[in-house]
Amino acid sequence: MSEQIIIFDTTLRDGEQSPGASLNIMEKLEIARQLEKLNVDVIEAGFPISSPAQFEAVKRISAEIGVTIAALCRAKEIDIKKAWEAISEAKKPRIHTFSSTSDYHILGKFSGSQYGRSMHEKRETVLKMSYDAVKYAKTFCDDVEFSAEDAGRTEIGYLADVIETAIEAGATTVNIPDTTGYTLPQEYATIISEIKKRVKNIDRAIISVHCHNDLGLAVANSISALNAGARQIECTINGIGERAGNASLEEVVMALKVRSDLFDFHTNLNTKDLLNTSKMVSGFTGMIVQPNKAIVGANAFAHEAGIHQDGMLKNRETYEIMTPEEVGVTHTKIVL
Repeated sequence: MSEQIIIFDTTLRDGEQSPGASLNIMEKLEIARQLEKLNVDVIEAGFPISSPAQFEAVKRISAEIGVTIAALCRAKEIDIKKAWEAISEAKKPRIHTFSSTSDYHILGKFSGSQYGRSMHEKRETVLKMSYDAVKYAKTFCDDVEFSAEDAGRTEIGYLADVIETAIEAGATTVNIPDTTGYTLPQEYATIISEIKKRVKNIDRAIISVHCHNDLGLAVANSISALNAGARQIECTINGIGERAGNASLEEVVMALKVRSDLFDFHTNLNTKDLLNTSKMVSGFTGMIVQPNKAIVGANAFAHEAGIHQDGMLKNRETYEIMTPEEVGVTHTKIVL
């Protein structure tokens, strides 16, 4: 039996942070309903402390949608309490809290002397903040996820210490995000492997990955992490998100499905709803899907060259590695 990979969709949180994207409460609710129909495992519905509209959207989604609903919050009591207020009506609530762990982020966000004068002191402060945040979140619900922001550029020994501390405080999922899209696939897999080796209580939590696409490697990095031990992938519809975007949900899911000969993993997604979901997100956000986008682009199943058309007419497997129907496309296009 293959292992299930948990699909954590953050379209409504990180996806909406795409420059130019904006969703109202009703649009978020419609997307959440479609994501539930798609059968994603977790929906990160928003960042409740950031605005009244964010809070209300998360609260509405939590009251209606049956899958796990996550709310993001900083490692601050006020954030965590607000996140819980927003998701308290959810059938399966999850609090998702995070701390910055790389030297770049620590120096940028914790430069004040109140956090410590040396880098060592500042790191100790972040370690304590992380522990306290998870411990406080656990007073509200059992399902708590912790993210080490900018883990891809964090010194591995310190990263392991932070993750171990978060699990000790009660985190059930630990996320190792490549926040800046900096790492390469083998490098990222090595980080996950080292976490498994160094963190003595890692067996008590699911390892999650959240990759950004600054070097065009978000999907590749996410998939490489699975072989190293990750079992949750955080992604967005159409790959939308901060800067160059996030790992594309449809690409991750179909890569695992098409290459099941290499991966002993599966997802529970209804892949025939991928195109409809893509169109809805594109329409509501105004983020146009490029024609050559994998899986859901207008040209993904279109053939124009004569040699390709001839091969397709004789045997579609000559140039198609999946059927269009698998992702909700009605037919292959022969462009004349």
